[in-house]
Amino acid sequence: MRYVSIAGPYGCTGAGTGRWGYLPIARYTPAELFRAGPAWHDWACNRGTHTSALPRLSKGKTIKEELKQVVDTAEDVTNSRVLEFLARAGFAVSGILHLLVGAIAIRLALGGTGHADFSGAVSELATMAVGPFLLWGSFAACAALSLWQAGDAIFDFNHQPTKKKIKNKAKAALQAIVYAVLALTLWHFATGTGTGDDNRKATSDFTVSLMQAPGGISLLVLIGVAVAVTGVVYGIRGPKKSFQKQLRMPAPGPARTAVTALGVTGYLAKGTVLLLAGLLIAIATIKQHPEDSTGLDGGLRALRDQPLGPYLLAAVGAGLICYGAYMIMRARMAKMTK
Repeated sequence: MRYVSIAGPYGCTGAGTGRWGYLPIARYTPAELFRAGPAWHDWACNRGTHTSALPRLSKGKTIKEELKQVVDTAEDVTNSRVLEFLARAGFAVSGILHLLVGAIAIRLALGGTGHADFSGAVSELATMAVGPFLLWGSFAACAALSLWQAGDAIFDFNHQPTKKKIKNKAKAALQAIVYAVLALTLWHFATGTGTGDDNRKATSDFTVSLMQAPGGISLLVLIGVAVAVTGVVYGIRGPKKSFQKQLRMPAPGPARTAVTALGVTGYLAKGTVLLLAGLLIAIATIKQHPEDSTGLDGGLRALRDQPLGPYLLAAVGAGLICYGAYMIMRARMAKMTK
């Protein structure tokens, strides 16, 4: 909006003096000047109110304009090329961590040791020669992806029908939380305060704390059921190939076949893991054994203890490796605009 500078007989030398005078008035639009109504025609200044009308009139409008500018700036940031590049890198980091979790799961199936969750995967990442560089870079990528998903939840999908809009915004918000938690895990390791059993201990401590709160047991059961249902949704997404909507799929050929195969297998494995983790939370809560609620690692270990468990665990581990490879490909092919 363009502003004009105006000086003229719209002010007075003093309120209530009845004398004509000039008061310089700057940066008000013509619409603001003439919308003040009767106050602008009270030239005698007997009531001395018209000079205060301008600040009141412009203040509200200025605040609205500033808020709109802040919102527009935030939206521009979440849609920037730099943030998009880092967010794509976040998908790749997620893929690498899934590769490591899958490898640890196979190691457990073969009688080895390790923590088959993200803190265990990050712990192994930290032991590499370029560990600090990888940790800080991974933290930045996951934080950027969390911010990108938060931007989707706030600014995107507004053109869609209400039901679909709410669904997509909620999904983006949950993804933002997931990647924020992952970024926090990476931050702990990058600053030297993380350990391989962080996720396992945090899940158990969270379960204990919530069970002691009023209504906490019911809430924990609901959380466990929600995680399990999410696992079922992931598992269904694989065979239905609905994940292809997230990607700019290659032309028909070997590349497309490879992406599809990795996605189907990976989503089945990811769904299985989430289903096990959710059931573990619900069962541990119902049995009043919060120490058994140990997240992803606990769910995979519980699977290993079942009949044919090592074979099932190895299969799930291989599936998680496929999911990791799919996420790395998603970093390149993801549809980032809505």
